[in-house]
Amino acid sequence: MEQVTLNVQGMSCGHCVNSIEGNVGKLRGVESVKVHLSEGKVDVTFDSNTVSLNEITDVIEEQGYDIEQPA
Repeated sequence: MEQVTLNVQGMSCGHCVNSIEGNVGKLRGVESVKVHLSEGKVDVTFDSNTVSLNEITDVIEEQGYDIEQPA
């Protein structure tokens, strides 16, 4: 399993949390997803043999959020 923390901009409420956790959590290979609203971060644990980080970030971005790429 791989664990990443993404910096996500645009999250502001409980709906944002439910939307991201619900949609990312549905992806095959995602073991867990936890949104930290006050920090603007999303922790994702996933099986990189089943789902790619790119697929996960695409789902978040499709919902209208921006992901800050690490420097």
